[in-house]
Amino acid sequence: MSPCRRHWVVAWLTSLGAAAGLSAGPLPVIRGVDGLARAYDFILEARFDQADAELRRACGPAPPEACDVLSATAIWWKILLDPDSRELDDEFSAAVDRAIANTEAWTERAPEDAEAWFYKGGAYAARVQWRVLRNEKLSAARDGKSIKLSLERAIEIDPTLEDAYFGVGMYKYYADVAPAAAKFLRFLLLLPGGDRREGLEQMLRARSRGKLLQGEADYQLHVIYLWYERQTPRAIQLLQSLHERYPANPLFVSQVAEIQDIYQHDITASLATWQSLLAAAREQRSNAPVLSEVQARIGIAKQLEALHQTDDAIEMLQSVIALHSATPYGSLPLAYLKLGEAYDRMGARVSAVDAYRAAMASSVTPDPHDVRSQSAERIRRAPEPKRAEAYRLSLEGWRRLEHNDVQGAANALTSSLALNGSDPVARYRYGRLQQARKDDAEALAQFEHAIRGARTCPAPILGNAYLEAARVLERLGRRAEAISYYTTATTLFGASADTRASATRALTRLDR
Repeated sequence: MSPCRRHWVVAWLTSLGAAAGLSAGPLPVIRGVDGLARAYDFILEARFDQADAELRRACGPAPPEACDVLSATAIWWKILLDPDSRELDDEFSAAVDRAIANTEAWTERAPEDAEAWFYKGGAYAARVQWRVLRNEKLSAARDGKSIKLSLERAIEIDPTLEDAYFGVGMYKYYADVAPAAAKFLRFLLLLPGGDRREGLEQMLRARSRGKLLQGEADYQLHVIYLWYERQTPRAIQLLQSLHERYPANPLFVSQVAEIQDIYQHDITASLATWQSLLAAAREQRSNAPVLSEVQARIGIAKQLEALHQTDDAIEMLQSVIALHSATPYGSLPLAYLKLGEAYDRMGARVSAVDAYRAAMASSVTPDPHDVRSQSAERIRRAPEPKRAEAYRLSLEGWRRLEHNDVQGAANALTSSLALNGSDPVARYRYGRLQQARKDDAEALAQFEHAIRGARTCPAPILGNAYLEAARVLERLGRRAEAISYYTTATTLFGASADTRASATRALTRLDR
């Protein structure tokens, strides 16, 4: 589940699972901090067996309640890797309830112990995330109240517990920016209002002064920068920093890819990120290699489809189906559904219907991707054969051109345009064919035709149309028009980084 799809409450006071209960600095109130820090690093690296072993070593100097909180947090991070699956829910529920019961008992027998309140806040924070994920909003709000009160009590007893300020800061931030429904819950629970600016300052303060908290804080702050501060590059930067520190955890890479897709609409960047995750999985550099490979192949297939490269998307989806993996949850029926859609796009109706039926036969309950109803609908409604054949011929022509079969490309692309002359992608490809034939005038006409179809042209292909048109204009001596097209290519939303870089270099050359 990407951060883009999570409800606002998921981020509400979620930073504290283990980290809220652990002081980052050398404070005497936190016992066994070094061992707990090592265990927490293993959790963020998705090395859960090693985290368990480290916790067993840490518990001794560290209080057992701290290890209870971290144990529950480790299960939560496992759930985050495959959030639609409920396989670990019972195990997590038992672990977090035990952590809450034990930390509550500690605060009752030692009400002036800041560490006890610290861990109690951490225990409730581990559970609040899971409750929101499972749509238990009112229960999550109650847990949020317990987190806030526990951490404020810890700070009251010992103001030097820097990590506790992160949780309090998150409450203040979200209490200020939360939607009306959430504010109503806050009213029901008699919680005070918030302060967005002060809350963010407290979170950043805790992050900058903490050793243990930084990883967890970065993960939670990326949601804030993405959703509310509208600083998408900053959100990606935080996730990339997490990936650099914990390179074997696939969660951070997959979320970068989804943000690039959903928020930045950068198809080529998202594709490259998914490809990097696939490479990590194939080379066993991921601590969840099968899950990572399936996620990556489905993500790659989506971006290839967006680039009108359906033949390659089909290969990716067929590879997912061959793995026959149960993780991520629902991925097998989803792959069948997407395979059916790809076959339909290419005009292979019989294969498409077979894939839809396989999707329905392998569907899961609950059905997070709505595979059953979508497959049934696509079986009922066949795509227009003429448009599908035009698409297939356009792609065939492009592949032939890539293999220097100019005549074969011309035959296929001419037939495609005869069936659907308004397709801007086919026009762009036909323009590239004319370039291969050294016919600049006709190539320019085709590129400009593609540009006029900008509304239905994928941004990376549209960016290339501007770039190639500018190159033709430059060769024809039409310098001012070339500069205009190059300039558009450098600024076009969704154009690939290579396209923008090439256009920028051309402008620099022309300026000289």
